[in-house]
Amino acid sequence: MIRRFARFACIDWSGAAGAFQPGIAVAVCEPGGAPVLVEPEGRHWSREAVLRWLGRQDDMLVGIDFSASFPFADAGAYFPGWAESPRDARTLWALVDRMTANEPHLGASTLVDHGELSRHFRRHGGRTGDLFGGGIGRMRVTERAARAAGLAPSSSFNLVGAAQVGKASLAGMRLLHRLAGRAAAWPFDPVPASGPLIVEIYTSLAARAAGLAKGRSKMRSAEALDAALAALGHPPHAPLGHYDDHRTDALLGAAWLADAARDEALWHPASLTATLAETEGWTFGLH
Repeated sequence: MIRRFARFACIDWSGAAGAFQPGIAVAVCEPGGAPVLVEPEGRHWSREAVLRWLGRQDDMLVGIDFSASFPFADAGAYFPGWAESPRDARTLWALVDRMTANEPHLGASTLVDHGELSRHFRRHGGRTGDLFGGGIGRMRVTERAARAAGLAPSSSFNLVGAAQVGKASLAGMRLLHRLAGRAAAWPFDPVPASGPLIVEIYTSLAARAAGLAKGRSKMRSAEALDAALAALGHPPHAPLGHYDDHRTDALLGAAWLADAARDEALWHPASLTATLAETEGWTFGLH
């Protein structure tokens, strides 16, 4: 039986350096309602402020657009050949947070510069580790499923380029570790009977569900956003002071999640094994 949540949230996340991030946006939606932005404490959200906000939530399903883990299934380890390679995702999150404990704002640059671990990352300055893998790099099973579905995921070991997700994912792993005991994370945890639940999402899945064509999924006006919301069966949003990709992605993502959460099949992807649920996780919304 699918759990019914009172509210749904989408967080457009960022791994950029610095305390306050214009690239972070948070939106909340009730079933069938219009999504609304959650305003930050100051001009922009910080990752620490998102952590505090999440820790205060209760009956809410939260989608965040980062990779919650690294590839594991392809090599039987996150960091093959390294004796200290974690055995599962929660151990990985603890490792990431421990190795970067002195970095503010949930940053993780010290980890990717680690002598052994740097071998797995593609970093700036043309520095590609010898264990990064060929081409686009190592991919999780869910990322291969996304590619088969026509999406364009990036390896979480890639830290270079506009489409990279590595920095945001490392910051996200620190976030998940610090929320342990306060928020469950699917599929690493079973869906709890109460309390907040976090899932990894692609905001491009929301855009696709709303009928936005590939390459034209960025909404930068009230009219474009309301048209996408209407396609999902939601009423218009309250006008914003300004429009950018982050805010509109969060608003549409929250509305989409409120609908997608009712789809039993999305909670039981055919390729999601017990081992993957412990190690790599899965992107909610992919069959």
